[in-house]
Amino acid sequence: MKFKNKIKIRVNGKKVVFDKNESIEILIKKLKIPLNKVAIELNKKILNKRKINKIKLNNNDKIEIVHFIGGG
Repeated sequence: MKFKNKIKIRVNGKKVVFDKNESIEILIKKLKIPLNKVAIELNKKILNKRKINKIKLNNNDKIEIVHFIGGG
């Protein structure tokens, strides 16, 4: 099987094959993650969630998605 239009990335430490030239916004939607309850880090830089539709994923990118948890 060839992955001509695919890239390999890591999401929270797990290897994932994803479509080439897709945005982080598309990844978040495919993972069904509620955007208002997470922080997203790309290659050790925290992203502005308002701009994730413009940020394209590249081969070997490392994404960390952290969920907010309430407590007291």
